[in-house]
Amino acid sequence: MNDNLTVLKYGGSSVATIDKIKEVAKYLKYRSDKNGKLVIVVSAMGATTDSLLANIHEITKNPDDEHVATLLSTGEQQTISYLAMALKDLGIKAKPLTGFQAGIKTTKENMKSSIASIDKEKLEALLEKNDVLVVAGFQGINDDQEITTLGRGGSDTTATALAATLDCPCEIYTDVSGIFVTDPRMYTDAKKLDMISYEEMMEMAFLGANVIETRSINIAMNYNIPLYIAKTLSKEKGTWIVSDENLLEKHIATGITLDDEVIQVNIKYGAYDPALTKSIFSLLEKNNISIDMISQTESAEDNYYTFTAKLEDKRRLTKTILTLKKDYPEIEVKLKEDFVKVSVIGAGMMDTPGVISRIFQTVIENDIRIHQISTTGISISCLVKQSEGETATRLLYEEFALEKE
Repeated sequence: MNDNLTVLKYGGSSVATIDKIKEVAKYLKYRSDKNGKLVIVVSAMGATTDSLLANIHEITKNPDDEHVATLLSTGEQQTISYLAMALKDLGIKAKPLTGFQAGIKTTKENMKSSIASIDKEKLEALLEKNDVLVVAGFQGINDDQEITTLGRGGSDTTATALAATLDCPCEIYTDVSGIFVTDPRMYTDAKKLDMISYEEMMEMAFLGANVIETRSINIAMNYNIPLYIAKTLSKEKGTWIVSDENLLEKHIATGITLDDEVIQVNIKYGAYDPALTKSIFSLLEKNNISIDMISQTESAEDNYYTFTAKLEDKRRLTKTILTLKKDYPEIEVKLKEDFVKVSVIGAGMMDTPGVISRIFQTVIENDIRIHQISTTGISISCLVKQSEGETATRLLYEEFALEKE
């Protein structure tokens, strides 16, 4: 691993103002002088992306994905320019790079695209001529020479993919000081973890811990890239994400997450129809929609498919449903946004019987209904009403005594 090179990523809150960008630049000068070459990945400043999306909604309700991606990519381009200017004023030779200029090639989709490859030789050549490369996160270019975006948390993915390509550590700086066992906004005394496994962190991220994006953890795990999560410009110790073999002890429950970015889809139809089933999941795949909890209910008269997806996919879901109803006008579809997903995550639960029983007893004894449930080897997730989400999270936090471990 290259110890003379580090990838550092700064989120939107870390570069939200010009003053913050200047402070980050001062720290990067210190790191460059001390540790050598740096590759910096940045997000758009503050709420820039939200502002751009709001502008789109004032123009059209059905924007083309290519047009949206082209617009959203401008947010990161502002940040790389400002940061490179600030570094130059401090005597650091820095080069700002869009995703295209950094050699980040993506798959065909304009939105929620995936990284296909990164030009390592190009980056190494640029590093020979510069002290710091400042790369726009969240974006790339496909084979049709169209600008693409990587979806929510895409800058995390950019950073870890660059670290994997260059075989160096990756540090992600944000507005939180590390990974906590549960949301510290709900539990102010929630414990911060010094270390967590890739697998546990991936589950926590997928299930609602919005500190780091799941794809970035997956990349780090596949290439054994050390990941460090910490607060921007803070001396407080952060959290290392490491391989499972480096953990001294595996807890039954490492963390509890609450995901309120959930939408439930309920499809009601008549007799079982395999063609309809195939159409549903083919359209979901075609529109790049990942689903989570899923159940099928059959009766003599009516049949149901019920599944959950990310709330950010609501527009794509609506598009999918409209397409589906053209071929199957008799189906009834309901989108419900009044649910949240509460999850218990821990690498030790696979070797511990009775965990799911404890979860059921805890929530049911407190008059909370579980509407859907899903499990993996290291997590158990329950869908509950939005109004009961925080209560369920607190109850499970106390049941598994995370504050005492």
